[in-house]
Amino acid sequence: MDTSFAILAVLAMLSVLGVLILGLYSMLKGGTFNDKHGNRLMQARVYLQALALALLALAYFASRT
Repeated sequence: MDTSFAILAVLAMLSVLGVLILGLYSMLKGGTFNDKHGNRLMQARVYLQALALALLALAYFASRT
């Protein structure tokens, strides 16, 4: 069970990285895409970071028992 939490945590962290890179690229490029989606991308990053931290905590606690 703890391995599945660790795998999910890694996938969540990779998702955070992907959204972060897309959001930064969008912000640097500017234009209509950034105006439309920039705020949502950064909100998605924050939610994914919270999910990744929760999964890391679950993996930690699952490995202790």
